[in-house]
Amino acid sequence: MKEVSRKRILVTGGAGFLGSHLCERLVTQGHDVLCVDNFYTGTKDNIAHLLDCANFELMRHDVTFPLYVEVDEIYNLACPASPIHYQHDPVQTTKTSVHGAINMLGLAKRVGAQIFQASTSEVYGDARVHPQKEDYWGHVNPIGPRSCYDEGKRCAETLFMDYRRQHGLEIRIARIFNTYGPRMHPADGRVVSNFVMQALSGEPLTVYGDGSQTRSFCFVDDMIEAFVRLMNLPEYPDGPVNLGNPHEVSMVEIAQRVVEITGSSSAIEFRPLPVDDPWHRQPDIARAKQLLAWEPHTSLDDGLAQTVRYFAALLQSASGARAEAGATASSAFRSIQPAA
Repeated sequence: MKEVSRKRILVTGGAGFLGSHLCERLVTQGHDVLCVDNFYTGTKDNIAHLLDCANFELMRHDVTFPLYVEVDEIYNLACPASPIHYQHDPVQTTKTSVHGAINMLGLAKRVGAQIFQASTSEVYGDARVHPQKEDYWGHVNPIGPRSCYDEGKRCAETLFMDYRRQHGLEIRIARIFNTYGPRMHPADGRVVSNFVMQALSGEPLTVYGDGSQTRSFCFVDDMIEAFVRLMNLPEYPDGPVNLGNPHEVSMVEIAQRVVEITGSSSAIEFRPLPVDDPWHRQPDIARAKQLLAWEPHTSLDDGLAQTVRYFAALLQSASGARAEAGATASSAFRSIQPAA
């Protein structure tokens, strides 16, 4: 492993899907990592294997409140990212994006830290340009059910750019396209986790619309590599950088692949398209290639296979726990029965 200088690094949302993988990467590199999470969607299970590491620390904290710590770098990942979760409490979602950005930028300014913002491809909305480049301003409904997330992230980008212009802050903005892999929340309602859980459970795979709408899926290991490269970029030009896999697939195609990889007999069931659901999502990653010398390398089939193994183990563990709990309850019931 290449030797790197040891840094004090804060990861907000560090117990979430992407955050836990990032914490793991940074701990492995030898940095002192402070993982901050309020566990709204993150879970301690995601970072349990790091708790005994001397250079890892976990703090329960909500980024909508100020945080006072001494760090060299901040990765701001805190925010629910799936429609089910961010629409459950839309006001809090907007607060997390906006107040969270203000608090983390304020911290970065006070301690002179470099700060990374996990933005999203959702800033492009239901894009009228395809594929999406960083200079496209987007086509977003500001008052729809998804706008708490879309507009919250757009406002966060504004704040980051203004802190750079007004205060000279060292910032990085990543526009993250669909990412998947182990440690996704099994009930987050996103495409890959939905399909895999349904296929493993023998349920119909629910495809919204006619299934011809497209997404581009990047495996989590490739995405984390891009995060680290972007943060370590010596000179950062103005503006965000798209991070994702430019290979475009339809919803029907990925559903069929999941059925094939899981060996499931599940059928595909079509349902109405949700409000403001984007029809196409495909990143133009020319900027990431040029600046970071990066592009994803994990094939969709390989990434799905790893994701299926993770969810299969999760279901097996849950089934075993239920069986053990049932046996314990049965034993307890027998122990209190009166003698014949």
